[in-house]
Formats: sequence, structure tokens, C-alpha cells
Amino acid sequence: MACKTTLETIWYIPDDLWDKVRPLLGREKQPGTVGRPPVPYRTCLDGILYVLRTGCQWKHAPGEFGSGSTLHRRFQEWARRGVFKRIWRLLLKEYDGLRGIRWRWQAMDSATTKAPLGGEATGKSPVDRGKLGTKRHVLTDQRGAAIGLAVTGANRHDSQAVRATLESLPVRRPTSGMAGAQHLTADKGYDYPSVRRTLKRRGLAAHIPKRDGRAAKQRGKRRYKAKRWVVERTHGWTNRYRRLLVRWEKKEANYVALVHFAFAINLYRLLILG
Repeated sequence: MACKTTLETIWYIPDDLWDKVRPLLGREKQPGTVGRPPVPYRTCLDGILYVLRTGCQWKHAPGEFGSGSTLHRRFQEWARRGVFKRIWRLLLKEYDGLRGIRWRWQAMDSATTKAPLGGEATGKSPVDRGKLGTKRHVLTDQRGAAIGLAVTGANRHDSQAVRATLESLPVRRPTSGMAGAQHLTADKGYDYPSVRRTLKRRGLAAHIPKRDGRAAKQRGKRRYKAKRWVVERTHGWTNRYRRLLVRWEKKEANYVALVHFAFAINLYRLLILG
């Protein structure tokens, strides 16, 4: 099993990352134009990262990032335009070019978080006394880089989100002939014929323990655990962004945009480790 990885915490967008994402943000209002003085896009992006990291309300973000209403308005504009998904795709392509996406072993799992305000893609959680919650269904490569995401209500069974998660990849999945055999590990909550058929149609060999309680063969059990832990670590990394630990966004698109941004930052941190 690979050793555990500690990633450096990033509070401001580094210069080299800014140079990459700047073209995706659109044209800025130039200083000196008529109207209120513009808040630079880089300042806004730093402010959005601050809110994502700390979990604070938009209006409580420090004044160095501009007003909370400006930050939130800019965030919603970029989320509506799919900017954060494009940033994730950009970093994922760079990760693929420099280190290579490890398609051979992929892992899928979900994480449930509270959603006190409700909204789209939320539901009563069966594991939290029926309180409103949401689920992040994540697919990772063999190193734990997030390559797929679907968001559902907490009352949605994991097996029902497999297809959406597999179809959410921001980059093209190589064919089995190009990348060799592809395997996917998941826990026994995915042990359903429909899931196995979905994986088989996409050329993925399923490694899912049976729900009947029978013990797996020792060799296969070790391999399953050694490949699957990376997705649990990725959920742990994602939960360190306190804005994602508890969901406050009522709009699904806004919540998904924040998760995409977190995925992109984590990919950048993985690339730093080289």
C-alpha cells in the first residue's frame, strides 16, 4: 500500500496556478471605467477560496477580498458559466500530462454531509435521524485524484448514482485497448446486478464484496483494501474544506461548483508533490 500523503494547505491562488486559470474567467472591467471601482478577478478568486476553506458566510469574508455581496455575485456568475468545472478539467489534464491518470485501478464511494437549509439534491438522511443531507459520489484514479462527481440527496442509494458518476468525467476515458484493463473497487453497498452491468458495459472489471456476508479470499481481500482506501482519503481531503463539510448552498449548481474548485486545488497540490 502506498504511504499516506500530506498536502500543503493553500490559502491564496499561487502565481503559476493563476496564470493557468486566468483565461477561463473572462474579461475584467478595467480600472478607470465608469461605475464602481472593480474588484480584481484574482482577489475574488482568493476570496472564494477563503470561504471554501473556512466555511464562513460570504458577508463575513475579510474586507481584503471586497464585499461579501461582490464575492457571492462573482461566484454565482462563474458557477453558472461552468468556470469551476473548467478549472477542474484544466488541472486534471495537466495532472494527466505530467503524472498520468492511473486508469487501471479506480475507486468509487460516497460521503454524506448535513444540509440544514435543504435545497436541490438534498433529502432525509437515513444515518442522521432523518435530517436533511446531501451525498457526494466520487470516482478517483489509483492515486486518489478525483475524476468523477455526482451529487444526490442523502436518501438516494449509492447504487443509483453509479451511472451519473461515471458519466461526469470532465476528460475522455481511454478505451481498454489504449489503457489496458480497467478495474473499479467499491464497497458492498454497490453489490447489485445493475451496478455490475453498468460497469461491464463501460469495460470496467468490478471488485465489489458480496452483501451475503461471505468472507472474501484473503489475497483478493488484501488487493481490494489496498486499492480502495484512496477514495476514502479523497473524501477526507474534501471535508477539510469547511464549506463542504456542511452544505449551505441551496442551489445544486453552486454546491457542485465549490466541490469542483476543491478538486482542482487538490490536483494542484498533488502536482506540487510531483
